[in-house]
Amino acid sequence: MKARKVEIPLREQIIQRVKAENPRTVRDLFEIVRMRRLTLSEEDFVRTIGELKESGMLELELPAPKVDSYLAYLKLSDENAWFYLVVLATLTTFLAIYILPSTYPLITLRWIVGSIFVLFLPGYVTVQALFPEGQELDKIERFALTIGLSLAITPLIGLLLNYTPWGIRLDPIVVALSLFTLGLAATGTFRKYTTILKRLRRVD
Repeated sequence: MKARKVEIPLREQIIQRVKAENPRTVRDLFEIVRMRRLTLSEEDFVRTIGELKESGMLELELPAPKVDSYLAYLKLSDENAWFYLVVLATLTTFLAIYILPSTYPLITLRWIVGSIFVLFLPGYVTVQALFPEGQELDKIERFALTIGLSLAITPLIGLLLNYTPWGIRLDPIVVALSLFTLGLAATGTFRKYTTILKRLRRVD
């Protein structure tokens, strides 16, 4: 008389195979699990993967884009959309301050752009540079940290300018904040690029 083999529930088996074999793609995971089960339909597998993802027990990430240089990485619009938006916002700020007339209703645009430039961008690029992988913080934490860092960084730059020959005036503040913002944005893209290289090496 033979003992009947009890099949492990699909959820548990998926988690076990992810921990044991670290598959690169969902398709690889499906093939691994299918070899260990008597029957397995793609519908059941996809549904279970979705349940595990929603419960936070399984985290899916997009495959790392294959790039051979930092300049090639910068050409990936999906990966660097945030960087180009930061550059555009900085240029728009210069336009609003130095070109647009200070008359209503155009001055309202200057207030809006200036507020984003001072209260959002410095903290945003700092968060991007400090947490390049994007998985360390959720969206609410990132937004809160962005505002908090902006409120800390902008006065600090003003304080440093106070001890320079330029002093705390409009032009030095705009230039200093622009250099800080663009410099940290470039640093953020480079750190994201190095993170991708590490993921590719880990896969290889």
